[in-house]
Amino acid sequence: MEKADRYPPVPVLAAALRCRCPRCGEGKLFNGLLTVAPRCAACGLDLAAQDAGDGPAVFVVLILGALVVGLAIFVEVKFAPPFWVHIVLWTPVVIGGAIAMLRPLKAWLIAMQYRHHLLDVS
Repeated sequence: MEKADRYPPVPVLAAALRCRCPRCGEGKLFNGLLTVAPRCAACGLDLAAQDAGDGPAVFVVLILGALVVGLAIFVEVKFAPPFWVHIVLWTPVVIGGAIAMLRPLKAWLIAMQYRHHLLDVS
């Protein structure tokens, strides 16, 4: 029986949102905040050489930047608050949003690489 027979395909979105192993969907993908685990604790998939590169950060900058700039323009046009209100309002949104988005986006890129056989799973 091959490895593919033992592990039915895990939906990429499910693996990404839960930050789980792209092969079995059970083991944790990360040790800590953004450090990829060296090996899946559940199925043993070698993730040591996995590198999502700058992709997750680029997606966060583009998506979160567009949302925050759009919302900031809306707030400015609708309410015309002083500048310090924008700083107090958008700083925690950007920091919290970036932290919240990085893990699932990194997990999504790793799951996509696994799905399209770009990981060395020997």
